[in-house]
Amino acid sequence: MLDYKLYKGRGSEYIVLLHGIGGNSNIFYKQLKPFLKKYHIVAIHMPGHGKSPDIDSYQDGFSFDVIVREILHTLDHLSIRKAHFVGISLGSIIVHHLLQTRPERVRSAVLGGAITRFNLFAKSLIKLAGVIKDFIPFMWLYRILALVLMPKDNHKDSRRFFIQEAYKMKRKNFLAWYHLAGDVKATYSKVQENSEDIPKLYISGAEDHMFVRELAEDLRGAENSELVILEHCGHVCNIEKADEFNELSLEFMDKHQVKKAHIS
Repeated sequence: MLDYKLYKGRGSEYIVLLHGIGGNSNIFYKQLKPFLKKYHIVAIHMPGHGKSPDIDSYQDGFSFDVIVREILHTLDHLSIRKAHFVGISLGSIIVHHLLQTRPERVRSAVLGGAITRFNLFAKSLIKLAGVIKDFIPFMWLYRILALVLMPKDNHKDSRRFFIQEAYKMKRKNFLAWYHLAGDVKATYSKVQENSEDIPKLYISGAEDHMFVRELAEDLRGAENSELVILEHCGHVCNIEKADEFNELSLEFMDKHQVKKAHIS
């Protein structure tokens, strides 16, 4: 079972928080107080993060199917059948795979800095990193990727936070996640088809230069999916524009609560 933090708030419904690669639940420190005014929160640490199992402990290999299975196992342990999911960066990829494979567990989805596929520049960068990753400390690679992904002065808090938290991660776990990068496009391929009834809110920064253009193209005409682009904001929009992110997310999730129902 995955490591998690359970926060009891008001209301009866749950929000499940899924962080990005190298991060942990601390990335949501600006969401906890406002979200807890109306919801309970489960902040899950992905495999290889926090105190969750190392990735090489999975005997059947490591895949997006395994990750979703472990998340749902954790929620089953907590007797949570259905929840609102908030995923940032890598967390959005996991929510996408959950929407493709187990949409009945999702009440609504908020996806920040969402990734549906890589542009040519991102693909080239990943390929180059794949060549050098075995010859340099993984934190050098992580720093390079963080700087390319979040290059501007107004991204520095997000960049510094992610690098700081990544020091807590083991090299083998980082590289295992890195190897999944080639499957990212597949995690979105049937999202709209398999979860057309699940409401989805996408929040991205206008300066999220690696992903936002492709995201907007992929969402064109998608049912039950709304995209909000925040100006002067980069990839980690829940930190850079926390007030706007929180207001948009809560308004969206409030609209999709089950009124006067007991949520297990």
